[in-house]
Amino acid sequence: MLNFEFPPIGGGAAHAHLHLLKQYSNRDDLIVDVLTSAPPLRGKQPGNFIEELSDNVTIYKIGLHKKNLHFWRKTEVIEWLFKAKFYYRKLLRENDYDLVHAFFGFPTAYLCYRSADKLPYIISLRGSDVPGYNIRLRLDYKLLSGLFRRIWATASAVVANSEGLKNLALKFMPGLDIIVIPNGIDAEKFYPPEKRGFSKPLRALTVSRLIERKRIDLIIRAVARSRELGVDVKLNIAGEGNLLHSLQNLAKKLNIANSVFFLCRVPAENMPQLYRDNDIFLLSSAHEGMSNAMLEAMASGLPIITTRCEGVEELIKDNGFIVENAQAEQIAEAVKRLAEDRETYRYMSIAARQQAEKFSWNSVAERYLKIYESLR
Repeated sequence: MLNFEFPPIGGGAAHAHLHLLKQYSNRDDLIVDVLTSAPPLRGKQPGNFIEELSDNVTIYKIGLHKKNLHFWRKTEVIEWLFKAKFYYRKLLRENDYDLVHAFFGFPTAYLCYRSADKLPYIISLRGSDVPGYNIRLRLDYKLLSGLFRRIWATASAVVANSEGLKNLALKFMPGLDIIVIPNGIDAEKFYPPEKRGFSKPLRALTVSRLIERKRIDLIIRAVARSRELGVDVKLNIAGEGNLLHSLQNLAKKLNIANSVFFLCRVPAENMPQLYRDNDIFLLSSAHEGMSNAMLEAMASGLPIITTRCEGVEELIKDNGFIVENAQAEQIAEAVKRLAEDRETYRYMSIAARQQAEKFSWNSVAERYLKIYESLR
């Protein structure tokens, strides 16, 4: 398995990969080697090292000159690709693999494409590797479009994590056979408090990398507008990214700095309680494969308010509001409705948990295993 990001580096795809590996752990019918990345240790140059997740899962980590755990510079992507190429070849020489599974069609699946004559490969499309997903990569998509099509066409299977992401991929490459396998959720780890409800102020949470695509500025503006509409609301933002300072300045400019709390990186073990300590979950992404954070919020019984993006069709039924136009005013109106209608809030909270229980990592693992078996 290849993934150029892996916890603590990266976001949803990194954590989804880790959850999948936990499902594979200690199986006697499966041996998995993972080639991924790692940040440099404090005060040291990047180095390579090996971790044993279980008796049958080994993780090979390539050290990078990584500045921000949740934001990739192009030089860092190139560094991983260059270093991983040699390590990947070494692993192929030393082991008799049946197949390779790449998270992201690029850069990771590029290595698989180069070895396709020796080994079949599967691609898990995650979002930014699909043209049209990330505004910041518009030029890159144009320059690499031909290579992307060759990589996808040569794969033995292509998987998207939502119907929305599949449809976006099909706009780029019509006619391609794409399987949809959604993300999962650990419903035992993420669960609602004994009594889900709220008192003033309403506690809103967003969990996200602080990058342009996530449009956290829209949520901050929505909080300001909510307060103008008479809703006493505070916003907790969990996540890191290159827009931290500009978002802090925006909160100050809107005179709501005392109501917006930047929690930065929250340790994974503290996340379940963070969800339980809040009342609603907000998401404003321009594009999203399938949000792991939204699934975690749902499992914790949080009603969802989200702008329309890939993945929401599968997740939002009676458990939240989908804002059709990405405007602060519409998000604020949805916040106001939940704050004033306790019955709707209670109903959506129950529905959120019920909807989340339909998604499990065990189901995700079994569906991938069926694909693996079909390629043997």
